[in-house]
Amino acid sequence: MKAYYSDHFVLPLPAGHRFPMQKYSLLRDRVRAHLPAIELCEAPAARDGELALVHDPVYVTAVADGLLSPAQQREIGFPWSPAMAERARRSVGGTIAAARAALEEGVSAQLAGGTHHAYAGKGSGFCVFNDVAVAARLMQAEWHRRRPGALLRVLVIDLDVHQGNGTASIFAHDDTVYTLSLHGARNFPFRKEPSDLDVELPDGCEDETYLAALDGALEQVWAAHAKALPGLAFFVAGADPHEGDRLGRLKLSQEGLAERDRRVLKACADRGIPVAVSMAGGYGHEIERTVDVHQQTLSECLRQWQAGKGPRQHAQWPGTPLVEQSQR
Repeated sequence: MKAYYSDHFVLPLPAGHRFPMQKYSLLRDRVRAHLPAIELCEAPAARDGELALVHDPVYVTAVADGLLSPAQQREIGFPWSPAMAERARRSVGGTIAAARAALEEGVSAQLAGGTHHAYAGKGSGFCVFNDVAVAARLMQAEWHRRRPGALLRVLVIDLDVHQGNGTASIFAHDDTVYTLSLHGARNFPFRKEPSDLDVELPDGCEDETYLAALDGALEQVWAAHAKALPGLAFFVAGADPHEGDRLGRLKLSQEGLAERDRRVLKACADRGIPVAVSMAGGYGHEIERTVDVHQQTLSECLRQWQAGKGPRQHAQWPGTPLVEQSQR
């Protein structure tokens, strides 16, 4: 199974900044030491043309050339630097690479990503570009080039504790991309955007309640796709629902999060849907506990990959559901 990293592009953040930059290198070290069956690959940088599939070119240029206003930088939560711009490109490039690998092998991951607060024309909440949105658009374009007249339907399963407002906004009027967000009702962002399906959870939500809500949400997802299943899923597997998270406000145990991951991965595998997994948020009081949760997610990905749902035995992705343009 392939997993993509970009932790060697480090943001120069001021002392005391709450973004846990160190967790990414710690996670790669854990994978190397404890999950040797995962092939670690450096994330490529997304190109301007790829970013422009989703993002306003003026905004892309502002990020690239250091033209973001102080207000824009405050909303993102990072000061601009060349490293910030490069890391943002690599975050998107890692999810693009993971999506391609998932379509070939069934399951893949990237060790960062899940930058779901970025809108088409602005960043927000530690998110500069929206990696899942760009990767989804690019995979649809590549699919169409391979098979003119056909569309690739995409499913976004966003289980970060914060609602994927940027992703929901980008795909608000696109019936080829279905967005599911399971998140804390009273958490950031305080102005939510409507996803295709939003499930809001109360502060203090524990394993049993959470998993029941997840099961119900997945049932609704499959009912909505009764006529045509998605051909690719993006799983935004945030560690921040964990009970030890500083920003999460939910109370899931580590085992509860493992069960979350198992249910999502099995549901996709049972339907033959390739899945690209992003680690997304995680802000534990103890950074090692956050890394534990992310490592556990990657272990579940590897287990599903090894179960025979990947690698695939074909090069043209047969069996992945196609939808003709006339059916939109």
